[in-house]
Amino acid sequence: MQIPATSIEDYISKIPEERQEVFKKLFDTIEDNLPNGFKQGVSYGMVGWNVPLETYPAGYHCTPGSPLPFIGLASQKNFIALYHMGIYAKPDLLDWFVSEFPKHAKRKLDMGKSCIRFKKMDDIPFELIAELSKKMTVDDWITCYESNFKK
Repeated sequence: MQIPATSIEDYISKIPEERQEVFKKLFDTIEDNLPNGFKQGVSYGMVGWNVPLETYPAGYHCTPGSPLPFIGLASQKNFIALYHMGIYAKPDLLDWFVSEFPKHAKRKLDMGKSCIRFKKMDDIPFELIAELSKKMTVDDWITCYESNFKK
């Protein structure tokens, strides 16, 4: 479910009211803990953080001319989704997150390849998301991206 929006504030205003506060808290948790160099914005129907073209002119190979995506945050029909490309591309980061999750949440981890789904708004492990957000710098992500995906 994509939400057409022109800004982060516009996006948040269009999600269900009962999710707005927790979504904003999750957004702020990521924003406050990401290393410098990532740029926030709206793309792919969600809010997120990318490596800007000024930093990485090659951009994203799947969408030439666009910034390299790193983290996305979306309000889906039944959950909030956090898409973290580092988890998808770096197995040791995935292993760390999977082993840490039960220490921070009451519920079982609901996850796809890069997508972490939060169905219960009262059980989002904000401290763990803060830690995860700190784990990769822009340079780390570019190196990881180039070694895994760049053709």
